Amino acid sequence: MSAAPLNVTQKLIQSHLVSGQLEPGAEIGLRIDQSLTQDATGTMVMLELEAMGLDRVKTELSAQYVDHNLLQTDYKNADDHAFLRSACQRFGIWYSRPGNGISHVVHMERFGVPGKTLIGSDSHTPAAGAMAMLAFGAGGLDVALAMAGKPMFIKMPRVLGVKLTGELPDWVSAKDVILEMLRRYDVDGGRGLIVEYYGPGLASLSAMDRHVIANMGTELGATSTVFPADQEVQRFLTEQQRGEVWTEIIADAGASYDLQTEINLSELVPLIACPSSPGNVVTVRQVEGRDVGQVVIGSSANPGLRDFWIVSAIAKGKVACDRVSFDINPTSRQVIENLAVMDDSPFLDLIQAGARFHQAGCLGCIGMGQAPASKQISLRTMPRNFPGRSGTADDQVYLCSPETAVAAALTGKITDPRDLASLYDLIYPPYQPPEQTIINTDMLVAPPKEGSPVKIEKGPNIKSFPDFEALPDTATVPVLLKVGDNISTDEILPAGARVLPFRSNIPGISQFVYYLNDPTFAERAEASKAQFGGHVLVAGHNYAQGSSREHAAIAPRYLGQIAVLAKSYARIGWQNLVNFGILPLEFVNPDDYATVNAADEIELVNLRTVVYSKEPFQAKNLTQGLTYELTHQLSDRQRQVILLGGLINEYKAKLKEDGNC
Repeated sequence: MSAAPLNVTQKLIQSHLVSGQLEPGAEIGLRIDQSLTQDATGTMVMLELEAMGLDRVKTELSAQYVDHNLLQTDYKNADDHAFLRSACQRFGIWYSRPGNGISHVVHMERFGVPGKTLIGSDSHTPAAGAMAMLAFGAGGLDVALAMAGKPMFIKMPRVLGVKLTGELPDWVSAKDVILEMLRRYDVDGGRGLIVEYYGPGLASLSAMDRHVIANMGTELGATSTVFPADQEVQRFLTEQQRGEVWTEIIADAGASYDLQTEINLSELVPLIACPSSPGNVVTVRQVEGRDVGQVVIGSSANPGLRDFWIVSAIAKGKVACDRVSFDINPTSRQVIENLAVMDDSPFLDLIQAGARFHQAGCLGCIGMGQAPASKQISLRTMPRNFPGRSGTADDQVYLCSPETAVAAALTGKITDPRDLASLYDLIYPPYQPPEQTIINTDMLVAPPKEGSPVKIEKGPNIKSFPDFEALPDTATVPVLLKVGDNISTDEILPAGARVLPFRSNIPGISQFVYYLNDPTFAERAEASKAQFGGHVLVAGHNYAQGSSREHAAIAPRYLGQIAVLAKSYARIGWQNLVNFGILPLEFVNPDDYATVNAADEIELVNLRTVVYSKEPFQAKNLTQGLTYELTHQLSDRQRQVILLGGLINEYKAKLKEDGNC
């Protein structure tokens, strides 16, 4: 009897499955081939590797990128760069130097291999799915464990098949495809799903177009995004002088999907995500005419050479509106070099159009510079527009395609890019990639064969990983804060030039927990820890969506957070809570959420027994005189992690059992 036909996702999972069954919702373990870390989260990963006592990484390839904390306004970020370089040499990791580029695009160009698994301490790591990698964003501790040779554990997702037909019309590009998905599914519609794209429409999408779509699949809440490794992926790898690593990986004839939808690319129009959620998508026509103060081109969500070239071609011979700050956020040094030497002079055209060029990196995407003016609209080709993420508290950030962005830069208003044809008598410029792409590998530093002689460099801002105690059996603690639905990790622990330099300093960064929501939170948490032994937090649906930053769990844990009581959780945020010993509880009756107030005292008893029970249990609101039924979704493995106070404690306990420490 012949085997059932498989889709691409099923092929990738089956070839890496080390534990569990392919049943949606059940926990599975996957062998991980590669890892990706960046400096905003990688600093903590390196400290975790040190805390675990790891000698050398066990992945086929691991790479550390410096792309977030590039501004050197004082010693902190520079110290982190020196620390990361030395840690890479010590543990056997490739090091991408500051200014080389954003992790996702550089990794895809230099290290991506169809059919491999990739785990990254950045939530947009699934961008590598553009070339049929099975790529996951995860908290840094999950990445550290994978680098130590351990499987990655996730709940087996269902597969959403998205059939693409037709071809993108002029003035519409790949960003509009993922914005259409967000218009349909919002920021939580992809939870528990891997999104796989297939169909005849793929023929018109380049590998970097697919990267745009796969990157922002994270904003759907999806576990990952997958494309086939077809002839276009082979062309891309050949262009990058790595054609030998290509393997064709396509869905079998007759392959099926758990869920299905279809997008006719020919019917798409320019779309835009309004403040302050990637899921708040409308047509550009619906919001056209609004004054714009800033336009930013770039980021991991539109990283390809074409995305910058199209802006230059449209802006050629014109000058941006004098009200608009027109910023170019290049994604890699390689992109800059190619823009500089292409025959049609795109780099010069951008400069003459009034564009401000910045160094290659994430920068404005995570509030590391290029903050918009107060209460003014900023159009960005970036993946996220959560409140305050830009660095401006009352920001008005819209997400759009490069075509829509440059239209606003020229006119000073939100403008449907199709109108540029008549406004400037302009024909949509057809992109032709350069005959010979410049390949830049000079800023990638290979690790030495032997790392044990290397001394890890630690500046004064770098603090060792804190110790956490095991889960208490009983706690009577206050609700320190109550928040609503879709709270992002940006709101739990902000990014930006003020906060990011403390990523390697948990005591320091903990002072910014919920700072945008309540500037007194850290102070009140420390007082609660001293008086009650800790606190709990109450939340609505999809708690801790967005970035994979595990600091949004570590820092609250450092401040004494014992548990979160929520209606539901985002995947990575939920996993990070478990990894650091915070109990993620859910209301059996979601209506109970409305009866809890901030400052109420919650009594949790027999917690260590409760963790091992699969039945709901009761917690008391002593202030209101109410009783709540709560439950959790912990696997058997995670129960032990929670009891021991976190994943590092569990890892050390196993080493001790095995006689290795």
